[in-house]
Amino acid sequence: MELAPAVDCLFNRARSMHKLILSLCAFLVLLLTGGNAVAAKRPNFVFLVSEDNSIHYLKLYGYGTSTPNIEALAKDGLTFNHAFSNSPVCSVARSTLATSLLAPRAGFQYHRKSAMANLPKGYLPWSAMLRKAGYYTANNSKTDYNFVHNMKELWNESSRRASWRNRADGQPFFYMQSIGQSHESSLHFSRQVFENEKTKHDPAKVKLAPYHPDTPIFRYTHARYLDRIQIIDGLLGNVVKQLTADGLLEDTFIFYFGDHGGVLPRGKGYAYESGLHVPLVVRIPKNFAHLVDHKRGARTDGFVSFIDFGPTVLNLAGLKPHKLTDGRAFLGQSVSAKDLAARDEVFCYADRFDEKYDLVRTLRKGKYTYIRNLHGFYPDALQNNYRYKMLAYTEWRELAKAGKLNAAQIQFHQRRPAEQLFDVEADPHEVSNLAEDPKYAKVLADLRTRMQKKLREVNDLSFYPESFMVQNALKDGVAFGDSNHKEIDRLADIADLALLPFEQAHKPLAAALKATQPMELYWACATASVIGEEASPLVPLVKKLLNHENLMVRMRAAEFLGSIKAADPMPALLSVLNSAKTEQELMLTFNAVVYLRDYKGYQFDPAKLALKFKGGEVVRRTSYLEGSPRRPDRKKPKK
Repeated sequence: MELAPAVDCLFNRARSMHKLILSLCAFLVLLLTGGNAVAAKRPNFVFLVSEDNSIHYLKLYGYGTSTPNIEALAKDGLTFNHAFSNSPVCSVARSTLATSLLAPRAGFQYHRKSAMANLPKGYLPWSAMLRKAGYYTANNSKTDYNFVHNMKELWNESSRRASWRNRADGQPFFYMQSIGQSHESSLHFSRQVFENEKTKHDPAKVKLAPYHPDTPIFRYTHARYLDRIQIIDGLLGNVVKQLTADGLLEDTFIFYFGDHGGVLPRGKGYAYESGLHVPLVVRIPKNFAHLVDHKRGARTDGFVSFIDFGPTVLNLAGLKPHKLTDGRAFLGQSVSAKDLAARDEVFCYADRFDEKYDLVRTLRKGKYTYIRNLHGFYPDALQNNYRYKMLAYTEWRELAKAGKLNAAQIQFHQRRPAEQLFDVEADPHEVSNLAEDPKYAKVLADLRTRMQKKLREVNDLSFYPESFMVQNALKDGVAFGDSNHKEIDRLADIADLALLPFEQAHKPLAAALKATQPMELYWACATASVIGEEASPLVPLVKKLLNHENLMVRMRAAEFLGSIKAADPMPALLSVLNSAKTEQELMLTFNAVVYLRDYKGYQFDPAKLALKFKGGEVVRRTSYLEGSPRRPDRKKPKK
C-alpha cells in the first residue's frame, strides 16, 4: 500500500518531463521556421472536375460563356493556357490522372475496359501515397478506373457522401469531386425537347466550330451545353463556399479542370484539341503561396497533362513520386515559372471507346499538332451507339449522306490520312491539314521523328490487337513492353511504311506480308489499308492470309481487300466472328464489319451469326447491325 504514493510521484514526474520535451520540440520548430506556425503545416488539395468539358466553352479561354466562380479562382490563382487530358475519353483519362502513367504503356488505354490492367509491382496511385503519408483522401465520387485497385487503399472514403469534414482534427486532406451536369448524356435530348424547351443562351448567338453544320439542331445543342457549363460553375462555387466557411480556403490548393474534351460532335472521344485541350485553373492559397513561383492571377503558356498532376500534388505536399512515373511536377519546390513556361510538348492517345475502335496518337509541340492515324481508313464518324443518341450526331450523318456539307464539315465522314499537321494558333479547330504543304516539310519531318521516338520509348502496347494484349500483357504492361521492345519496334516500323510513297513501301511491305510472325502480318495488312487503293499490287499476297490460323490476321486481310473493293470481305469476316472465343476478337472484327457495310456498301446478314460470346460491348454492335438501337427521338416503349 505504501508503494502507491511513490509510484504516483514517479508518474507525475514522467508526465511533466514529457510535456517539457514536447514544449522544447515546439520551440525548436518555431526557431527553424522563423516563428511562422503556418510553415509547419501541409497544404490541402481539392480537385473539382467538370465532366466532358474542353476550353472551347469558357469565356476565360476566349470562347463560350462566363463562369464567375471559375474566373474568381483564376484571379487568385494560375490559369493554364495549355493543359491537356492525355486521352479524350473518361476511363482512360481518369486512369492516367490517378496513376501518372501513360495508358498505352501500362495497358489501360481502352474505354470501356474488357479487362483490368495490373500496375507495376509496388506502384501505387498517388492518392494512396498521400494517404500513407497521413492525408485524408476523399472522392465524391466517380472513379471509372481501368486498372486493378483496392479502393480502400486509394481513398479513406469514396461515395457521394465523401467530404473533407470526415477527417480527424487538423488532418491534411485531398478531396476530389466530379461534377457531372455537363456529361455527354445531358445532350441526349429528344426532338420533342428540342422543339419545346428553350435554352438560357440564345442559339442564334452561339459561335459554331467551322466543322459543324450551321443548323437549328447544332445551335440549340451548343446553347444547351453552355447552360450546363453555368450550372457547373454554380456547383463549383458551392464547394469554395464550404471551404471558406470551414476556414480552409487559404490552406488549400484548388484545381479546377475538365476530365477531357467537350461533347458536341468531334469532341469527346476524338484526339483533336476539342477532345484533349482542357481548362485548368489552380487557386493558390495565401498560406502556401511561397510554394509557387507565380503571382496570383497570372497565366502560363507551359504545357501540362494529366500525367503531371500527381507529381505536382506530391511535390507541393513534400513527397516524391515513384521512379516509374511518366509525369513531372509543374508547381512546388524546385519548379520555377521559367521552367514551366519552357515546357511545350505533350503526348496524347485515342484507342477504342465503347465499341468503336480507332488508333490515334498525337503530339502537340508549340503551336503545331501532329496526328498519327494508324487506322486512318476508318472515318471519325464510324458508328458508336452512345454518340449517336445525340440528335446533332445523327443529323450530321444525314447531311453527309445527302451531300449537303462543305469541305470542312465533310472531313468527319471521310477516311483520314496517315498523318495530319495543324497550326493550332492559326487554325484552332484543326480543319486545314498542312501535312502535304511543302512549306511545312521541316516541321512535319521533325514532329514525325519525335512521334516515332515517343511510340518506341513508351513501348506502345496498342501495336498488339486488344485480344492479344488482354491475354498476354496485362499482368504487368510496363514490364511486358520492356521485354518485347524489339518486337514493338518492328511492328511500328511496318506501320510507318504508310508514311512513304508506295513505290518505296512496296518491297518492305510485301516482305512483311510473307513474315512468319502473326503480329507482323496483322500490321502489314493494316498498313496496306491505310495506304488504300495504291496498295492493290499486294492483293495476291493478302488473299493468301484469308485462311490464316490467327483470326486477327484473317480479319485485317479481309478488311483490306474489302476497303479497296478487291473482294467481298463479309464471308471471311463472318467466319472469324463465328470462330472467335473472346470479346476483344469479336469487337475488333465487328468494327471492320460496320465500316465495310456503312462506308463501302457490302451486305451483312446478322441472322448468320452464331457467336460464342454475346456479352460486353458486343451487344452494341449486334443491336446496331440488326437495326435495333433506339433513336434519341424515339419514344420509349410502355411497360
